[in-house]
Amino acid sequence: MKRFAWLGLAAVVALACGPKKEAMNPSTVEDATHQEITRVEPLSWWVGMKTDLQLLVQGPDISSYDVAVSGQGLSIKAVHKAESPNFLFVDVAVSPSAKPDTYYLIFSKEGRSFKYPYLIRAREKGSANRESFTTADMIYLIMPDRFASGDKTNDTGYSHIQSPYDDGSSVPWRVPETPDAVDRQDAVSRHGGDIQGIVDHLDYIADLGATAIWCTPLLLDNQPRESYHGYACADYYHIDPRFGDNAQYKDMVEEAHKKGLKVIMDIVTNHCGTAHWWMEDAPFKDWYHVNEPYMQMNALFSVYMDPHASVRDRERQESGWFVPSMPDMNLDNPYVLKYFQQWAVWWVEYAGLDGLRVDTYPYNEPEPMSQWCKAVTDEYPNMNIVGECWDMNIPQVAYWQKDNPNWNGFNSNLPSIMDFPLEHAIITALCEDHVNWDEGMTRIYTVLAQDFVYKDLSHMMTFFANHDHARTGDVLRQDPRRMKLALALLATVRGIPQLYYGDEMMFLERKDVPSHDGAKRIDFPGGWPEDGFTLFTAEGRAKAPAQYATAAELHDYTRALFRWRKGCKAVQEGQTLHFLSRRNQDAVNITDNSYSFFRYTDDDAVFVYINNNEEPRTLFWNHYREFVTGPVTGTDVITGESITLKDGVSIAPKSALIVEFKR
Repeated sequence: MKRFAWLGLAAVVALACGPKKEAMNPSTVEDATHQEITRVEPLSWWVGMKTDLQLLVQGPDISSYDVAVSGQGLSIKAVHKAESPNFLFVDVAVSPSAKPDTYYLIFSKEGRSFKYPYLIRAREKGSANRESFTTADMIYLIMPDRFASGDKTNDTGYSHIQSPYDDGSSVPWRVPETPDAVDRQDAVSRHGGDIQGIVDHLDYIADLGATAIWCTPLLLDNQPRESYHGYACADYYHIDPRFGDNAQYKDMVEEAHKKGLKVIMDIVTNHCGTAHWWMEDAPFKDWYHVNEPYMQMNALFSVYMDPHASVRDRERQESGWFVPSMPDMNLDNPYVLKYFQQWAVWWVEYAGLDGLRVDTYPYNEPEPMSQWCKAVTDEYPNMNIVGECWDMNIPQVAYWQKDNPNWNGFNSNLPSIMDFPLEHAIITALCEDHVNWDEGMTRIYTVLAQDFVYKDLSHMMTFFANHDHARTGDVLRQDPRRMKLALALLATVRGIPQLYYGDEMMFLERKDVPSHDGAKRIDFPGGWPEDGFTLFTAEGRAKAPAQYATAAELHDYTRALFRWRKGCKAVQEGQTLHFLSRRNQDAVNITDNSYSFFRYTDDDAVFVYINNNEEPRTLFWNHYREFVTGPVTGTDVITGESITLKDGVSIAPKSALIVEFKR
């Protein structure tokens, strides 16, 4: 079991804390070759960090060398040997008075020495107190390979060449060969989208009303097949060269900030890919879970909170691999945990990030991940981290949110969780026309009625689809009316809304290839010069082919909703009061497939009526007298026109009425 895997730590770790030696003059020492020092991670560091610095050093037989560091302000606290002779872990103290500069790690053995440059940088002003994403934001989720190609030169595979000094370090990166080449006809090959493509369309995203972007992983994924999605990492410190490089990513964040867009990085701590460099030589035998014979994880999140759970079931959940191409990391190994803590902090600091999203959160070992979250938020107290906790059981989702009063005392320290129960309710409800008591819009009412289970409703990400789901347009039967209802709910219910790229225009799965995740993750028309038409502009949407006949209408509806939401405190911060309609027929109450609610503060209110019926509905305003007495006049959010809410207002079939008014 993972949490017991590290009991043998003391037997394999040695502290090299001998008598202090006089520092060697680096100018008298030869530079290390790539054959002598393969890598040092983190790539660089900063003065004034709370996170302790522990360097992973890799090189042939490097564990047999003594280590020193040059310069004032840096000192080596300890050196730890791994099981592999080709690794050292070096604890470095960075004094608050240290000057930002290039320092040198000096390695010596039997009268021979070589040095490796290490950059210590100055932090940006206010870095520790950076703000993060909140309920005031709308997050636009992008799969970079399928969004837009802004640089054709990075489409071809790379062989062992050196990249520029693009990562904040003092040493260039040897880029590995990347065999999974671009083929847009193949649904699971690379399609050539990249960082420059995102930068080229930041104006489109901002104009839509989004205030943050979440990109699926951009780090190197070097699987020989299906590497386009990025979730099988091969190098945690470098952007995949088919997307760009570290400097381009940093520049993208800066450009996004200029447009009023925050940037959230998608990270994976649970697993890497089988193409990761440490699969050939890991520091410790239990760096990841050796899986022979192969053991699949069981996706049984309940084992962590279940008082009756067997050790066997928990072990499989913790130690089984996600899929055969994704080895399961062992966060119970303290060096692995430290590696991932520093890695997250490094990317936030280097790139200027505004938030983190953690993939497959409950597949990680809970206690180490709690420590991981705390390490990140200790460094950045305002940092929001959202975890993917894919479960439809509300108490099991709530278990993973920070400070939830769990029966076993476990605290995840994870600020935000993804609201999968609400996602499932929205999509299921909007597909149902003839409903029983507990179906249709009752599903949404019932899920929100259980909000008392959650510790913090302001730290829940709401959505109706992401990159792992079928295309919403297909699920909703290619009906733009249903799509508008989903968008209306996303814009007005509590939480932090996330919209998947293309859902603003009802993108559909490719039909020319077998149904597959790759077929659902379609290319954004206009993101490639050869597309022939574009949906990124109003002119292009007006001339779009028949498949996108409603694209302009849906885009404008989405734009109106989320540009309005940016200034609406009642929706961003307000309380909820909701009502479920029942109709009288032959003196019997029967279910009506509609749902209405208020979002409100002391001064402002928003009224939302979702009519999911195939017939119009007439407003009976007296139904809401506990909140407001008498008619009120407000603004129709979509049309911008004045409207008086009173008896007799008609709501068209499969449509939403959203009205903002003063209390």
